[in-house]
Amino acid sequence: MAQAVIMPKLGNTVESAIILAWHVAVGDSVETGDLLCEVETDKATLEIESSAAGSLLAQLYQAGEDVPVLSNIAVSLPESTPLPERVTKAHLLPAQPQPGISEIPLRGIRKTIAKRMLMSLQTTAQLTLNASADARALIALRRRMKDSQESLGLRGVNINELLLFALSRTLPEYPALNALFENDIIKQHEAAHLGMAVDTERGLLVPVIRDAQGKSLRQISAEAKRLAAACRASQVEPDELAGGTFTMSNMGALGIESFTPLLNPPQVAILGVGSINLKPVEVDDAIEFLPHIGLSLTINHQVVDGAPAARFLRSLAAHIADIDLLVLAG
Repeated sequence: MAQAVIMPKLGNTVESAIILAWHVAVGDSVETGDLLCEVETDKATLEIESSAAGSLLAQLYQAGEDVPVLSNIAVSLPESTPLPERVTKAHLLPAQPQPGISEIPLRGIRKTIAKRMLMSLQTTAQLTLNASADARALIALRRRMKDSQESLGLRGVNINELLLFALSRTLPEYPALNALFENDIIKQHEAAHLGMAVDTERGLLVPVIRDAQGKSLRQISAEAKRLAAACRASQVEPDELAGGTFTMSNMGALGIESFTPLLNPPQVAILGVGSINLKPVEVDDAIEFLPHIGLSLTINHQVVDGAPAARFLRSLAAHIADIDLLVLAG
């Protein structure tokens, strides 16, 4: 008897997945647990395995098609059953684009990003505050760590991870910003679950460092590196992309001085980090040019006022300016 192979449920929030490639052709024999195809959700790339042994009778969807979860994607037969000559699903071929024009369907992660960014602006009242922090201690500490003894395990700690550490120590002081806003209810969190924007070939992903307020600098650094590598290798788990209470997006390495980061609802705040540049500062009645790092805080003004947001940004800037002391304090 023919058996249907279904697109399995791939997480609580995943509604569909795109078939990237089939690894078994029609007529091929498969064993239970063999890799049938690779699929891409809006969060990760996953492998679909055969749930039974037999011969593949039909592929009901082609590579590139978006398939709802729990839909039939293939049909298999036991080995002893003769394979019919033809079992297929009709597909309409898309019209070919004109010469010199590339048509790129909006799907997968890119489609999800498009929906969420539009929803972010349509459902929240966004206000961005811009400031900067003295980056001398940040630069000096990064340099010392880079040149430190290998046994200390600090050589790989980068500027981004130092900023995540500073955030993890600042957020608990400002629960109004470490919060979610859903269904007219504000949920303030004691734990800082930090989302960090990661640029990948498939689009922007935001994995979450959980309970960052209780992690050491080395632990935050290690987790940030692990999550970023998993995102870029399409191996991040769906649960690792959910549950954030605050997000940081760093575009400083790309030379961006400041920008307006968009909220990641239901979160009520997001920090944008810019590049480090010289800023004129009055010191002892003279003007000195000192390195400062750009900070842009976007809030949902429906539930967060400008004054507490400004105080949060001022406190974060102070922690960055004294990052060496903050790390010593743990």
